[in-house]
Amino acid sequence: MRIDDYLSTVGIIKRRTIAKEKADNGLVEVNGRKVKPSYEVKLGDIIVIRGSQPFTAEVLALPTGSVAKDARAGYYRPL
Repeated sequence: MRIDDYLSTVGIIKRRTIAKEKADNGLVEVNGRKVKPSYEVKLGDIIVIRGSQPFTAEVLALPTGSVAKDARAGYYRPL
């Protein structure tokens, strides 16, 4: 799953277009490296989002489709 899709699906970022813009502008890092929106997320990845509201999380699971709001917390662990 692409990182821009992952961030929006699990609710870390509200919309995929915003996630894509952040990655395009170098504000998204995975395991210490800046990534493009097409980066394929893997289990155990540490995602860091820089900007006005910085956020760090570990990937716990990859969704296969839409995720209900109350189930989103099971896909990542904030650090």
